Amino acid sequence: MPRPSPYSPEFREEAVQLALRSDKPVAQVARELDMSSETLRTWVRRHEHEEGRRDEPLPVDERARLKELERRNRELEMEVAFLKKAAGVLREGSPVARKYEFIESMRLDIAEYAYSVEFMCTYLGVSKSGYYHWRNRPDSVTAQRRGELRLLIRKVFDMSDRTYGYRRIHAQLLRWGHAAGPELVRQLMREIGLVPCQPRPRRWSLTQAAPDPVPDLIGRDFSADVPGEKLVGDITYVPTGEGWLYLATVIDCCTKEVIGYALDDHYQTPLIARAIRNAARNRKLAKGAIFHSDRGSNYMSAQFRTVLQQLGLRGSAGRTGICFDNAMAESFFGALKNERVSRVTYLTREAARRDITRYIEFWYNRKRLHSAVGYRPPREVHAEYHQLRIAA
Repeated sequence: MPRPSPYSPEFREEAVQLALRSDKPVAQVARELDMSSETLRTWVRRHEHEEGRRDEPLPVDERARLKELERRNRELEMEVAFLKKAAGVLREGSPVARKYEFIESMRLDIAEYAYSVEFMCTYLGVSKSGYYHWRNRPDSVTAQRRGELRLLIRKVFDMSDRTYGYRRIHAQLLRWGHAAGPELVRQLMREIGLVPCQPRPRRWSLTQAAPDPVPDLIGRDFSADVPGEKLVGDITYVPTGEGWLYLATVIDCCTKEVIGYALDDHYQTPLIARAIRNAARNRKLAKGAIFHSDRGSNYMSAQFRTVLQQLGLRGSAGRTGICFDNAMAESFFGALKNERVSRVTYLTREAARRDITRYIEFWYNRKRLHSAVGYRPPREVHAEYHQLRIAA
């Protein structure tokens, strides 16, 4: 099995971006990153070559075909959006007048797509001339009364801050002196699309729990004699202008190095699975190594248990609600937020992702002095272990 590269893909990507955006020579950037200047130049040349190939112009016929596909895609999106809105009047037995009313409402609607009358009539199965005949004829007494009731119903609905259902709206109409049956009120509310607010369902868990209980194999002992034998992991969140960015980490208890991590706009099981797979990619893990976490539903899921089994790892977890049982992972998040996140405002998730990646790859793992390993950087501890092993 080939020895893992000393540089993770995340490190290579950020090193190349730093070299391209910096005014400093590549050699100086390489010295600051404590790496070979030739290695960095090779990465930069490879990146520029790949980007150059991506930017090659398409032939004329390919551009025409792509333009036609884009046009057809817009038409399909337009059709799908319209059919979703028209679902209520496309049901079997729906009166033609209801379809005409829907067409009329869509003509007045300010939406993403502007639908022509011919387009709507075609998809609703009615004639264009019939629609205009319906539109220009005088309203019957019943239609006029239903129109007045719609206005009153909408007034009550808005007055209640969109909280009243048809029963309360019916009661309010009676208090105002307007007689109308509750079923008629209910029907008119459906026609004009008034839906009162509903209590949100409580989602207790997004995952299926593993059948067997997970023991605590760490017992708050976050030390290890050999790299790759004992790992800890957790999830935290970072605020951005676009919403939360979630970070899952995997830390080696021997070197205190963040050997795997993943960032995304969700905290579901695939996020932590990607973090532990990245750790196995970046470092050689011992067979039967321990991965310790808290008892979050994602870490306790059957899906994540399968990932650990595939990697030959044993799962471990602290007690529910006791943060000290996973103190090492919490300590890293404390350092990250104190030293970096709390001092920066991220407008986008991408900006936060880049900044956190650089903190981990360029600072925390390679330069920051860690008190638990004699005030040395984690990468230095890892390199020293392998040098001693070779010497032995």
